[in-house]
Amino acid sequence: MIRTIDVRGGRILVGGETRDDVRLTISDGRLRAIEPAGGGGDVAGDDLAGGDVAIDLAGGWLLPGFIDTQVNGGGGVLFNNALGIEGLARIAAAHARFGTTALLPTLITDTAEAIEAALDAVDAAIAAGVPGIVGVHIEGPFINGTRKGIHDPALIRTLDRSIIDILCRPRRGVVMMTLAPEVVAVEDIAQLAAAGVILSAGHTDATYDEALAGFAAGVTGVTHVFNAMSPLLHRAPGMVGAALSEAAIWCGIIADGVHVAPAALDIAFRSKGADRLMLVTDAMPSVGSNDDFFLLNGRRMTVEGGVCMGEDGTLAGAHLDMAQAVRTMCAATGADLPTVSRMASASPAAFLGMAQDRGTLAVGLRADFVVLDAALQPVQTWIGGIKVAG
Repeated sequence: MIRTIDVRGGRILVGGETRDDVRLTISDGRLRAIEPAGGGGDVAGDDLAGGDVAIDLAGGWLLPGFIDTQVNGGGGVLFNNALGIEGLARIAAAHARFGTTALLPTLITDTAEAIEAALDAVDAAIAAGVPGIVGVHIEGPFINGTRKGIHDPALIRTLDRSIIDILCRPRRGVVMMTLAPEVVAVEDIAQLAAAGVILSAGHTDATYDEALAGFAAGVTGVTHVFNAMSPLLHRAPGMVGAALSEAAIWCGIIADGVHVAPAALDIAFRSKGADRLMLVTDAMPSVGSNDDFFLLNGRRMTVEGGVCMGEDGTLAGAHLDMAQAVRTMCAATGADLPTVSRMASASPAAFLGMAQDRGTLAVGLRADFVVLDAALQPVQTWIGGIKVAG
């Protein structure tokens, strides 16, 4: 079925350019044409110039849908605790309310059985057509206990052949893994990368040279840069120094104003640019719900003042959605919205190898987009040409 959507009254980001009024022609979930809105005339309720659907931006924006590579939970659900289609659907729906059109449910350090169950659950969700689920992120357990953060130290382990075999099996969506390159053999990193696993360095105490060795072996990203990793010191640049200085490496960053100071957000942006910096939420179940606590590996985590933490005060993921991350990044860097939008869409799409499918509004790509009002608050979210929120 072919449908047209007339969009007026604001700014539309198309292929990196800002336009005023457009008509989107959509079929089979993809953009088939992007043209000037036809017919002229005034806006009359929901009838704009004869399009099947009308969107009045009222001074706001229409942007490519947000892509989040690190989503632990949402809607009252933690992925670790709900390894099935129903839980994944609730997580995706919660984040769709805030403009996220594609995400990787993220399994925080857990058992080998949980890793396999997580991979299978995401496969099943993709097969069932759950909107927004495009792969899985396995964060740990092959990390450095020195930089464990909220991860359960009892579950941190060494990568072995059985897990490599599980990770290398063909899957319906992308498979991303966070590991500490200094605790994983370069041969194993190379094998995982060759099998198509997207590797990101995180929860790591790597030296600068160890970080570079990991990059050379196949690590292409860094998980929540600055957090839970060896810092940049003038005599020991560490993982942060390697992440910011290596031009080819993508860096995820948590722009909630808590995990990373505004000045450090700006430093990361100036170092990496919009095409190698990715906004991530590291979201917990509290996003899209009123829950003030949740359980992770049987341990109670609380949500106070918009901050998730363990009993000892350690940060436990974030109470953050992508629209908020966009607003925070705009404020911290002074960059304009089209630039920051790339960090929330085109950059993660490229990192995941999906740039030919999504991440930009262009003919032939998916009709995934978000409508923001003039204050950059989410109003509508569309996935595959279907409105799923708003």
